[in-house]
Order: sequence, then structure tokens, then C-alpha cells
Amino acid sequence: MTVRISRRRAITVLAAAAGLPLLMKAAKADARVVEWTGYTLGAPSTIRLYHHDEAKARAAIQAGLAELSRLEGIFSLYRSDSTIASLNRDGAVDNAPPEFVEMLGRSLFLAKATDGVFDPTVQPVWQLYFRHFTAATVDPAGPSRQDMAAALALVDWRGVEIDAGRGRVAFARPGMGLTLNSGAQGYITDKVADVLRSHGFEKMLIDLDHPRALSSKPDGSAWRIGIANPAAPTTAITEIDVVDRAVGSAGGYGTIFDTDGRFTHIIDPRDGSTLPALVGVSVVAETALVADGLATAMLLSPVERRRELLRAGGGELALFVTPQGVVSRIEA
Repeated sequence: MTVRISRRRAITVLAAAAGLPLLMKAAKADARVVEWTGYTLGAPSTIRLYHHDEAKARAAIQAGLAELSRLEGIFSLYRSDSTIASLNRDGAVDNAPPEFVEMLGRSLFLAKATDGVFDPTVQPVWQLYFRHFTAATVDPAGPSRQDMAAALALVDWRGVEIDAGRGRVAFARPGMGLTLNSGAQGYITDKVADVLRSHGFEKMLIDLDHPRALSSKPDGSAWRIGIANPAAPTTAITEIDVVDRAVGSAGGYGTIFDTDGRFTHIIDPRDGSTLPALVGVSVVAETALVADGLATAMLLSPVERRRELLRAGGGELALFVTPQGVVSRIEA
């Protein structure tokens, strides 16, 4: 049975071809477009600058990529030498980088705000699903109740201990695990944007899984983003214009563990169940960090608490999309 392990995507000019939740409509500009494409924490990524001096733009992009690489060394679950991998392996880290402590603090804030419906310590359950669906013999009904109960016993955001003064982060119990994937791409996006701004660039689009549009487009217009139905990703069913804003998206379509799409990476930490593959949300906020984490948190939260969470978390707009093409709009 195939496990489609690939990070969800948010916005790209190639969204229609890749089957992604957001589509961007490009606009012409007088300035030269200088673009880098690659991967960030496993997700296809793009940095797009507009400038008449191509050499200056490429130098800025290289500086941004250096910052990206540095931060991946902190947040990547797939690098054995990263801070988060060390914490998950050893149960504690000392002298954690301030970026790690800051990002973790944001995730724990969302966990508290949602009463644990969003929980960054859900990693043991994700690992259970991964082991189950990549085993030689697979039960299509999912992990056993016994295995799920054992994994859920390790999930509790209140069991993450932080001593910011010493840079120490530790788990209260052996076997706990952390994921910051709902936020780390957004955090890195914001940091790369800071580097590019320090090089004198203001009009740009940075898409490291969650896009951040700085200023307007070179022609002075807003960046236009189409929200697509995950069930029909080539069709934009509504559009939004953004200037100096970021858009974060979440949905089960990003990682699907089974061929029938019953089990996805959007995991409810209360019982280990997963959200349907074709339900998604996009959040608009001032920063990619806020938009990224809020998207997952709002997708898991009860309908009646979504507006409250959007406001508390610093978001401005949330668009929920169903497989039937229904868009529900929530404003803070």
C-alpha cells in the first residue's frame, strides 16, 4: 500500500498541474523576474524577486537560501542533526537556538488556545500511522486500538518543559515526540523575507509552502490568489487579493497514508482520528508564521470556536472549502 508522503502546498503558478489547494494568477511586470525553485522541509518552494539588476537579485536570493538552510538545520524532522530531531531522539536539548524556542512557544500558544485540539506533540501518532501503512502486511482499517492508545498516551502539549534562559527544552515522559511542521514553513518564510528586505527588496513573492507577498506587485496591483477545491484543484472557486500578507493552507490532501484516502496527516490528538482528505482551509494573516499554524488549528477546531481562534491567533480571514465546492468565509 502506498503512502504519499509530501507536504501540502499553498500557492504556486504551477498549482494546477501539481494538484494544489491554491492557484496564483501571474501578472506582467516591467521589472525582470528572478526566480529560485527548490524544496523547503520537503515542500516545493519558490522565491520570486522583481528587479532590474539581476545580479543584485541573485545575490539576495543566495543570502536568503543561506538563512533557509540554517533554519532547516533547526526544524527538519528528516535531518538527524537538527534541533527537533535531537529532542525527539534524546528527550531533551540544551542550548536550543532562540528560533526553536520562539517557534515552539507559538505552537504551545495555539495548543492552549484550542484546549489541546491542536497539539504539536502528536508526532508519536503520526509515526504510528507511518509504520502501520509502510509495513509489509497492512490492515486497511488502520492501527489497532491498543497501539493507538499507547501512542495517544504520549501526546500532551503540557508535557513540554521550556527553560528559555538556559535554552533547555525537555519532555516530561520518555517516548514523547514533537512536530513543528504546522508553523515551521511559515516561520522560515518570514525569516527569509527579512533577509531579502535587508538587501533592499520590497516587492516579492516568497512561497516556502505558505506564500508571503511583500508589498504589491511591481505594477502596483495586489497579488491575486485563487482558492481551489482540493477535489478539483485546477478550478479556482473564489479569489482573494493580498498586499503585505501571507496565506497559509491546511488539509488532509497533503499526506495521505492509504490508497482510499481515509487516513491523512491532519490528526485529532484527542482520539487519533484523521480528517478527510478533501477538506481544506486557507488563512490570511500579516505573517506566514501566523497563517501557517492557524490553518491547521482552525481545521481541527469546532465550528463554533473558529472565529474566536482566528481573532486570538492574529489571523484576518479564513476560507473553508468542502469537496462539494462550498466556501465558508470567516473574518476576524
